[in-house]
Formats: sequence, structure tokens, C-alpha cells
Amino acid sequence: MNYSLNKRILSAGLVVLTAAAMTACGEKAEKKPGQALASVNGEEITVLQLNDELSRSNAQAANLETTRKQVLEALIDRQLLQGEAAKEKIDRDPKVVQAIERAKSLIVAQAYMQKRVGTLAKPTKPEVETYFSQNPQFFTNRKQFDMRELVVATRDVSDDMKTAMDSSKSLDDVAGWLDQHKIKYARAQISRTSSDLPPELSAKLLAMPKGQMFIIREGERSMLISIADIRPAPVTLDVATPQIEQFLYAKKNKEAAEAEIKRLRSTAKIAYMNQAGGTGTPAAAPATAAAPGTATAAPTQSADATPADGARHEINERGVAGLK
Repeated sequence: MNYSLNKRILSAGLVVLTAAAMTACGEKAEKKPGQALASVNGEEITVLQLNDELSRSNAQAANLETTRKQVLEALIDRQLLQGEAAKEKIDRDPKVVQAIERAKSLIVAQAYMQKRVGTLAKPTKPEVETYFSQNPQFFTNRKQFDMRELVVATRDVSDDMKTAMDSSKSLDDVAGWLDQHKIKYARAQISRTSSDLPPELSAKLLAMPKGQMFIIREGERSMLISIADIRPAPVTLDVATPQIEQFLYAKKNKEAAEAEIKRLRSTAKIAYMNQAGGTGTPAAAPATAAAPGTATAAPTQSADATPADGARHEINERGVAGLK
């Protein structure tokens, strides 16, 4: 665990907000429980605070003593910033107060939901086996896509470049065109499986022949990609079981959370003021885990692959998150 100065200052800022929640009404903070480890301008830092930070850091036992010292120094930094913030009455700033209230409501709401759905039973063996058999595309029929790519700045992607891709027989030909036109690029190789990608995108890639080229745009960079190989990569039930269990457990949690929100809405009196509007539809619960495979799966949203002339496909950014 490396507590750089930036991380320490950021963490300190979060504590300033939390502390401000206790002092925004002008009340003096109560004495902190636990054995004191340090005093900063009269304010104690206790063992309980340190242990709480350590529990969130996932510190390894071998480095525990070093981590304890680093965390203690970070807590001192936080207390220094908190003290200065109090002097300047930053805790009274309307934006800070609003941020504190938002953080508080989120923490309380999440704690309630965790209490309600956090004790769900783990998926049973029959449930795991059923999911495995019903989704062969992720397991027994899983495919691996080996791809090569040239990474360029999105601003350099032009109609002339697309035309060059259409007329090129390989990615090396495209690289030659980029060299000729003095366009900077980087080479890379990537491998993804059909369990890593949205089903729609996997289907499109499976339909492409080897050597097929297409473009993926990701903000300020774009990838010119060529399919080098598509080959079988099956997964057995024993290998897939831990990931299926995780996926199904997350799915159960999501469904339970949605059901609880629906229940609360059905018994609550909700009125929209000042033409605020509202659909009456509960906000989406946290997304369930992506379909399991041997790697972290991409969001299962649709891929927007639009065929163009020749061998070019442009696929929108969000639909190909698994290729990042």
C-alpha cells in the first residue's frame, strides 16, 4: 500500500467533510473513543481510527507495521487539514454542507440496503449447474478472439484513413500508410473471449473472417483492429463455478434491492413539487455482475457495429467496453 502525498491529501479532504458534519451546527465534537496514538493541536487520533483505516486498506500482514505508520501519518495530515478548514469555516459553506448531507444520506441508505439484502443465501449447486448448461456461449462453446491493433489519436481518424483500411490487405499495410502520412501510432495485441464481450459484439466478431479490420473509438484515442485468430476456448464447470456463484449472488442482490425499493415506493406518499416531474419509476439498482467467464466480463449492453465499404467496421465506444 503506497500512501503518496496526493492520496493522503485526498483522503484528508474526505475526512474534513465528515468532520464538518459534526460541527456544522456549531457543536463541539465529542471526545473520540479509543487509546490515543497522536495529538494534533490538541485533537487526538486514536487506535480505533487507525484500525478502521487499516480494515479498509487490505494491508498485507507482512507489511502491516509499515502500513500502520503510513496510515497514522495520513490521519495526521487529515487532522491538520480539518483544523485549517474549521478555522476558515469551510464547514459552513453551503456547497460543503450539501455535499456532507448527500454523503450522509448515501451511507445510511447503503447501510440499510446492505442490512436488508446482505444475508441472502449463496447460489446452490443446482443453480450453478443450470446456469452453466443454459449458457454454452460462455463456457462449453466459448471462443477466444486474438486481435492486433494500432492505437491512434481520434483526431487523426479521417476518411482517407478509412479508405486506406478498406484497400489494405493487412494491418501492416495500414501501418505503412500511417508512416507515410507521418501519423503517430502504437502497436498492441489483445485477446478477449466470448464471455468477456456483449453477446451482440461476440456474434459480430464471430461472423468476421480472419484479417477483418474495424475501428473502435474511445474518446481521444481510437484503435484500428484486425482479427488475427478465432479459436475454441472451452471452460469446464469446475473452473467456472466460482464466477457463476459470484454472478448469481450479485444478481440475487440486485433483484432483492429492486424489490425493496418497489415495496417502499408502494407504501410511501411521494409528491412532486413545483413541476419537478418524475416518472414514478424506481431508479436503477446497481448493475448486476456481468456474465461470468474466465476474465472479467464487459457490460452486456448492445454493440453498435455499422458495416461500411470494404472490410471496415466502426463500433461505438460503449458497446465495445470489453475490448479496452
